[in-house]
Amino acid sequence: MAAALDVPRNAKLGFGVATLVTAAVVALFVLPGTGRPTFLYAALAFVLLVSLGGLLTAVFTAVSAVRFARR
Repeated sequence: MAAALDVPRNAKLGFGVATLVTAAVVALFVLPGTGRPTFLYAALAFVLLVSLGGLLTAVFTAVSAVRFARR
């Protein structure tokens, strides 16, 4: 089932997009100036990356499932 829905490709795509979004958020909001310790922002960036990557993977897999069902 995972092969039919192309889950590995969806995961690569989802986490790739999540990496780009996380890097953009860090570059725009964290790097210009922070008064708090950087490891806190690194932890938040990790949480954003993992949660957004999982969400996008699920969305892309759902789209694949709908396309597969229509065939």
